[in-house]
Amino acid sequence: MIRAAVPRCLPLLTLASALLLAGCAGFEPQPGPGPEQAAAYRALTTPIIAVGDTQEHESTGYPLHDNDSAVDAYVEVTQRPPEQTLFGRRLLEWALASHPEEPFIHLGDVMDLSCRSEAQRISRIFQSSMSPGAILPGNHDGLMFGIFAHNLFDPAEPAARRWNRICRRGAGVGQGAFRTENEALSKRDFIAAYLTDQLSTPHPKPGLDAPPTRGAHLVEWRNPDPDAFLSAARGELIDGPFHADSFLTQRLVLPRAVEATRRTIVIALDTNQTGALVGVWDTLMGRSPGSMGHLHPDQVVAVESWVDEAIAAGDIVIFAGHHNWRALGLPSRLMLRNLMARLEHPLVYLSAHTHRGFWAVHRALASRPILELNVSSLSDWPIAYRRISFAYDEEQRRLLVRGDLLPQGDRPDASDADLLAAWREQACGAAQVPIERLADEDRRLVRIQKSSRGSLMEWLLAALGPVCETCEEPLYQHAQAYLDEIFEVILELDADLGRDAHKLHTLKLPSWCGERDYAACIRDLIAEKPTGFTAHVTLFQRKAALAALLNEHLDDLSSHRARAYMTCRAVLSAKDDFDATPEDRNTDRGEQKRRAEQFFRSEASVGMD
Repeated sequence: MIRAAVPRCLPLLTLASALLLAGCAGFEPQPGPGPEQAAAYRALTTPIIAVGDTQEHESTGYPLHDNDSAVDAYVEVTQRPPEQTLFGRRLLEWALASHPEEPFIHLGDVMDLSCRSEAQRISRIFQSSMSPGAILPGNHDGLMFGIFAHNLFDPAEPAARRWNRICRRGAGVGQGAFRTENEALSKRDFIAAYLTDQLSTPHPKPGLDAPPTRGAHLVEWRNPDPDAFLSAARGELIDGPFHADSFLTQRLVLPRAVEATRRTIVIALDTNQTGALVGVWDTLMGRSPGSMGHLHPDQVVAVESWVDEAIAAGDIVIFAGHHNWRALGLPSRLMLRNLMARLEHPLVYLSAHTHRGFWAVHRALASRPILELNVSSLSDWPIAYRRISFAYDEEQRRLLVRGDLLPQGDRPDASDADLLAAWREQACGAAQVPIERLADEDRRLVRIQKSSRGSLMEWLLAALGPVCETCEEPLYQHAQAYLDEIFEVILELDADLGRDAHKLHTLKLPSWCGERDYAACIRDLIAEKPTGFTAHVTLFQRKAALAALLNEHLDDLSSHRARAYMTCRAVLSAKDDFDATPEDRNTDRGEQKRRAEQFFRSEASVGMD
C-alpha cells in the first residue's frame, strides 16, 4: 500500500504563506538606462548566447501537493502546460543549434524539481552542442522545487524520501532502475554532475577531474589554454544537511573581437549558496522561499584573485549570477559591491530568475552604477534569449552591452507579437503542419488543463488533516488528469508527424498493454474509471510508467522537422497559458510592465558615474 509522505505540513504551510504574500506585492518599474549618448565604441567581443530558466520538469514521479493542479490555480507556474513537460527542453536545443559558432552561458535553473532524470535530459542537449558553454547554478538546481534544501544524505529523513519519490520517473512501477534512493539531486550532486559532464563535451578540459560522488571536495582548476571559454573553476562540495552551502564559481573568457584592445572575462557566480534554513528563514522574512539569492564569504574570497588578475592584465570583468541584483540578499550585495569597487571600469551584471527580462541600473550601496541585463525564460512567456556582445569607449570609460532579443525576424522585436511571429516563422514553419491546426491544439489543451484544476480548499484540508491514505485520493485524481493531457499531446503528435517520423510504434510497451499498440493503450488508460483509493494509485502508476517511456523516446527524435514541431508546440502553449492567466497572477510578466523595464531594448551602456 502507498502511504502519504510525511511530514507534509511544513512545506505546504510555507507555500501557503507564499501564496498569501504574493497577493500583497505591487509592481514598481526599476530605474533603467537612459537614451544612448554618442561614443566611439570599439568592439571587445564577438557574441555569446545567454539563456535561462529552462526548468526541465519530471512529471511522472509520485504526486505531491506542492505541484498539484489546485496550487496552479493560485501560482500559475506550479503546473505548466503538458506541451512544456514533453517538449520544453527543445527550446534550449533550438536556441543552441541556431548559433553553432557562438559560446553559450546558461544563467541557471536548468531543472525544476532537481531530479536526476531532469539533469540527464538536459545533459543530452548540452552534450550535442558543438559550442563551448557554461551553466550557473540556480535555485532549482539542487533544491526541491527551488525551495527546500532537504538532506538527501540521510535516507531516514522523511523529507528526503519525499523528494526522492517525486523524482522516480514512472512512479517506480515496473521500473526497477528508477526505484533507487538516488533519484533526487542535492546541490552537491548537481555541481558534481555538471563538472563531470564538462569532461565529455567536444571542448577539452585538461586537468579537470570528475569530483567524487561523496565526501567533502574542493574544486580548484585552471585551463592551460588561456583563451578557452571555460578557463577556471573554483568551489566546494559539501555532503550532508549543509549541501546547499556548496558552491561553484567559473571564470569565462569571452571570444575576442578583432579590434579589441582588452580581454573580457565573465566571473560566473553561484547565487544559490542558500544553506539549510532557506525555506524557513525566507518565509519568516516575508519572502517566497528560494526567491532570494545568497553568496557566502568563502565564495567571494574564491573569486578575489580572478578580479586582481584581471586588474593587472587590464581586462574588463563582467559579473553574472542566476538571481537578479535586487533578489540578492543585502549581505551578498554588500560583499559584491566591495569586490567590484576594485575595478576601474564600468560595472555590468547578467542575470535570469525573474522569467520576464529587463534592463536596469542600480545605484544603491555605492556611488558607481551597475547596469543589469536580465534574460527572460525558456519555460514561461516571454520565451526568448539574448545574443550578447560588449564594446568599450576608452576615452569616456563607457561600456556598451549589445543584447539582441531572439529569435527575431527581419527587424528587432518591438512587441510580443513580433517575438511570437519570429518563433512561428522559424520553428512552426519548419514543422510542416498547418499553423492554425497547431494553434488550435494548444489552445484546447490549455483550456482543458485550467478547467481541470482542483480547489485550494481541497488542498489545504488534505494538508492540515490527519495523515491517512484515502485523503490523498484527490491528489492522485489530479495527477491522472495531467497525465491524460500529456497523452493527448502524444496522440496529436502521432497525427501531426506520422509514424515514420516519430517511430513510437517501435517501443516495447509495458506488459499490461498486452497486444495493443501505444495509441490504443493510451486511449484505454484514459477511459478507465477507477473506484477506490488503491485503484486510483494503481492506475496512476501505470499511466506514469507509460508517459515516462514515451517522454524519454521523444529525446531520440532528431530530424529537423520533429525538433521544429516540438519547439513550436512548446512556444505556442506557453503563450496560450500566459494569455489565459489573469494579469494579477502572471508574476509581473505582462507586456506593458516589461515594456516599462525596457524589455525590448537591444543595447544599453553604462559609465563610471
